[in-house]
Amino acid sequence: MDTPDQPQIYLITPPQIELETFPSLLASILDTHAIACVRLALASKDEDVLSRAADVLREVTHARDVALVITDHLQMVDRLGLDGVHLRDAARTVRHARKELHEDAIVGAHCGTSRHDGMSAGEAGADYVCFGPVQASALGDGSFAELDLFRWWSEVIEVPVVAEGALDVDMIRTLAPMTDFFGIADEIWGTEDPAATLGTLISAMR
Repeated sequence: MDTPDQPQIYLITPPQIELETFPSLLASILDTHAIACVRLALASKDEDVLSRAADVLREVTHARDVALVITDHLQMVDRLGLDGVHLRDAARTVRHARKELHEDAIVGAHCGTSRHDGMSAGEAGADYVCFGPVQASALGDGSFAELDLFRWWSEVIEVPVVAEGALDVDMIRTLAPMTDFFGIADEIWGTEDPAATLGTLISAMR
């Protein structure tokens, strides 16, 4: 994934999708906004469910030259013709994924709030490191990635960084100078018009 001056949007699917309707919604968003990458992030561990979703979304994304990665399911990447994997165990399996996947595959690592994990993931060969949530919420244990982490990373580390979780217009405006990508998920899917909501968030970066 390229990293221009203005952050790019890294779109994350809802944990459950309807295959009859979601692909057309995703297509309309990709046709409306510039999206760098889409992550298939279903909660299901059913191989058939994941395979069918990946097949349908791959057609939508690849027709628009947008990369499609999958959360955690490393063995499905090459088999389903996906562009890479997003690992949620920080740096622990990055090196393994790098060896298992084709040379051009995207390997990303979610490192929560840990600078150490982020650095370890980068050293292991991650193409990007993801930190978040970016502000306190009632979810999880309440911990969040502070602005100083993004500020330091953007000044010191070359590995692209993704800000993800608990984003809003104010946080996007604040973080825009310090991050390469914004991982957008719940921020839009629960709204009446996800494409319009995403447009509002993108406007806050400028």
